[in-house]
Amino acid sequence: MLRLPALAAILALAAGLAGCGSDSGAFDTDSSGPEPTTASPQPSSPTTDAPSGPPEVIGTVARGLEVPWGIGFLPDGSALVTERDRGRVLQIAGSEVTEVGRIDESVAGSESGLLGLAVSPTYAEDKRVFVYTTTDDDNRVLRMTFDQGRLGRPTAILTGIPKGFIHDGGRLAFGPDGYLYVSTGETGDGPLAQQEDNPAGKILRITQDGKPAPGNPDPGSPVWTLGHRNVQGLAFDDAGRLWASEFGQSTWDELNLIEKGINYGWPQVEGRGSLREFRNPQVVWRTDEASPSGLAFLDGRLWLASLRGERLWRIDVNGRRASKPADFFVGKYGRMRTVEVAPDGNLWVTTSNRDGRGEPADADDRILLVRP
Repeated sequence: MLRLPALAAILALAAGLAGCGSDSGAFDTDSSGPEPTTASPQPSSPTTDAPSGPPEVIGTVARGLEVPWGIGFLPDGSALVTERDRGRVLQIAGSEVTEVGRIDESVAGSESGLLGLAVSPTYAEDKRVFVYTTTDDDNRVLRMTFDQGRLGRPTAILTGIPKGFIHDGGRLAFGPDGYLYVSTGETGDGPLAQQEDNPAGKILRITQDGKPAPGNPDPGSPVWTLGHRNVQGLAFDDAGRLWASEFGQSTWDELNLIEKGINYGWPQVEGRGSLREFRNPQVVWRTDEASPSGLAFLDGRLWLASLRGERLWRIDVNGRRASKPADFFVGKYGRMRTVEVAPDGNLWVTTSNRDGRGEPADADDRILLVRP
């Protein structure tokens, strides 16, 4: 088990500081990236030349849930789903929703609790699933088996991730390289995102045993990238590139192309900056249009679920460039938390109206079935 101690000393930086940077040392961060697209709300119609119309909600997968957060599909087409505040893991098969286990050590707070879930890429052989959860002491990654409808005893593989009342990160995603990528938040303490030996405000890359994955910038550290405020969406495109959605503070939310060892600038920069040691985002949104959470990639496009913005964004991807953001379902279903590609090629999109900040309808929270 790998445990990362937090630094005793905290850098004397203000969370809103702009215009001064710091040398990131071991991280190669000399590219500022392309000019970002600034997204604005658009009518619910396509803004791309692709031969397809707007997405459509064609059904409800499940209803009456409480803050569904992580989704992972199994080889049989069913899915495991976490509920943030209850600490429950559900299995959804067709129209049947079954509780298959609880994470007893999970402790829910404002934005914390039982968060992301990922299924092992070799699940057929090892039956492993992974969750990210908050405990009394920290945020951590747990590994367990799920076999014959039963969730096994969790084993902590990565502990010591700072927890907070806000900004706990929590998304898990396996990459095409077979390693597990973990997003963390800076717990509302911005300078932690720039501390290279602190796992807060980072994207981590680990093995299934929780060790730093081979090829990390620092062989002894799980840190893959740094300078993040609160990443809650991770998605790999069809070329294996990693994209991440990130909460801004008061002005700009971000979509970033994630690359090894890069510093993404928080708290020195929110949105686009002029300092070359920090990478600029590909797309930025006003915070009332997004507050981006889950992210998924399908057929040349990224799909981004928005909380405060109460909408689903679609963004075209052309190589290393993301552009043409368009929004759909604005205000119709409330806060949208997670989006995942289902085995049938549709999207599962969760609402998050029972998270203490939404206005739940009778059926909330729901998982919507969206035809892209």
